[in-house]
Amino acid sequence: MPYRQEKFVNNEIYHIVVRRIGEELLFRDTDDYYRGIFSVYEFNTAQAVEIWLRRKARAKVKAEGDPLSQVDTRDLLVEVLLFCLMPNHIHLLLKQLKPGGITKYMNKIGAGYPAYFKQKYNLRSIKDKGYFFQGRFRSVHIKTDRQLKIVFVYIHTNPVSLVESKWKEIGIQNPDKVISFLENYKWSSYLDYIGKKNFPSVTERKWISEIMGGEKGCKELVENWIRYKGKMKEFSNLALE
Repeated sequence: MPYRQEKFVNNEIYHIVVRRIGEELLFRDTDDYYRGIFSVYEFNTAQAVEIWLRRKARAKVKAEGDPLSQVDTRDLLVEVLLFCLMPNHIHLLLKQLKPGGITKYMNKIGAGYPAYFKQKYNLRSIKDKGYFFQGRFRSVHIKTDRQLKIVFVYIHTNPVSLVESKWKEIGIQNPDKVISFLENYKWSSYLDYIGKKNFPSVTERKWISEIMGGEKGCKELVENWIRYKGKMKEFSNLALE
């Protein structure tokens, strides 16, 4: 991932998107998604992680679902507030905790996950040795509670395109189907926000959940948008697409 000059401010919140170059798949199978979840968790530390501990923890993620296997001793760079893994990109909502924390965190993901991917799929050609991600990660500074609510919906409804590919042009045609799909989409923080334990140790949810009105409020916010709005224009400059 190329070097980034933008300076992020401690205790401020940013919507981050990182995308695979050339729209190629970032996650080819379920194991890749699990590795992506673990990357979001694992690289959120200023400390180095021993290889044998990585392997042990990754095995636990696949066996039990959640990355946290013991008392959390990470020296956090950021708070991961929201996440959504899509086939060729990742959405994150991050609060920076340490100077340079977001950049350091994203650089770790930008080195660690591609190393796993290239080794797994034996990508050794000259072409495959180039950039893995599509340039620098993109970011938007979230400054207000209204923006926070919009980006909460936007990130958690990103998978809508997997069941209704033309929803951006014609709107959501089957709201019930979409709602059911999102409530069973394992690769985002939405399930944990609505009270379905999924990957609870990955995100810090307490204060955002309070702003949204708890589990019920989070669920209603997303469902109301799906049923009664379902338009891209509300996302405006927070979309990063």
